[in-house]
Amino acid sequence: MNSINNRLVSQGRLDPVNLDATAFMPLADGTTEFLIILVPGFSQLCMSSFIDPLRYANRLSGRERFRWKLISDDGTPVMCSSGIQVCVEASLNAEAKLLKSKRLPDGIVVCTGEGVEHYRSASLVSLLRQCARQNVRLYGLGTGAWVLAAAGLLSGTRCTIHWDTMAAFSETFEGLKLTDALFVEQRGIVTCAGEFAAFDLAISSVESRCGADVARSVCRFLTADRWREGESSQSAPLGLRFSGASEKLIRIIRSMENSVDEPLTISAIAEQQGLSCRQIQRLFLHHLKSSPMRYYLLLRITRARQLLELTDMSVLQVAIACGFVSSSHFSKCYRDHFGEAPSSMRRG
Repeated sequence: MNSINNRLVSQGRLDPVNLDATAFMPLADGTTEFLIILVPGFSQLCMSSFIDPLRYANRLSGRERFRWKLISDDGTPVMCSSGIQVCVEASLNAEAKLLKSKRLPDGIVVCTGEGVEHYRSASLVSLLRQCARQNVRLYGLGTGAWVLAAAGLLSGTRCTIHWDTMAAFSETFEGLKLTDALFVEQRGIVTCAGEFAAFDLAISSVESRCGADVARSVCRFLTADRWREGESSQSAPLGLRFSGASEKLIRIIRSMENSVDEPLTISAIAEQQGLSCRQIQRLFLHHLKSSPMRYYLLLRITRARQLLELTDMSVLQVAIACGFVSSSHFSKCYRDHFGEAPSSMRRG
């Protein structure tokens, strides 16, 4: 077990029971091989953010430390979310047959994007389950965690997904240990928020395989001054990215985000955080130009829109999941904010 894995185990971020050496061993020639599965509508930014640091690690270290192969469901080019078709080398079925007769790759990477909730592939589910049984490390980039969960591979496993999909993800799948992190590894499964977080994950892999010097050289070459730890939050709470807000306010908002289905009173939040109601009022007015309850309502309405867009939940179910006592009250609040009824999301 290398020093990176030792550190993760000591911090409780990696499961020591599942650190089977064969699952993490590079190829005999010293190359780590990834099989990257592109799902229609995948994020090209996410794919490039993961692959390019590995490419530059090969270049700057003077040898092939990493190797990757792009595949799709049927072996034909795949359209990404920005409308560009990307060629692949093989189909899922062809690759599955090859894996039975050759050494398995070090990692299977599922790269997805928008519309993943509608994607169905029996071939991909079969391949993922086969590789999981054989201790191959599985990666879900962006919304790739959705595919892993649909394959029944994330139950009881700590995981992450892009923040815009979190609400629908947690409502669709039970037994998840969902966290707002850039990337998470547990039990041989790596999930990543995608987009630029895929860069952080790739650099972490470069550091683990090639050392910190090569990782820093790759960052310099790509004009990145650093890379972020996997446990870093995906983003600051809504409206706080550049506000210079205090940790007290951020903790309050995190508490609100975690209690959308059963909204807390300001008095309860104040007691929970060891503050007075007046102090909370001042924090919100100073940093967000809003009252606490108005901000709380915005969080709940925003969460509701995500559920309406990405799930088949009824308007009433969404209302309840977002802490509204009736669908009529929910509809009024939703219409006041978005200028349309929540039922409009269900048309067509």
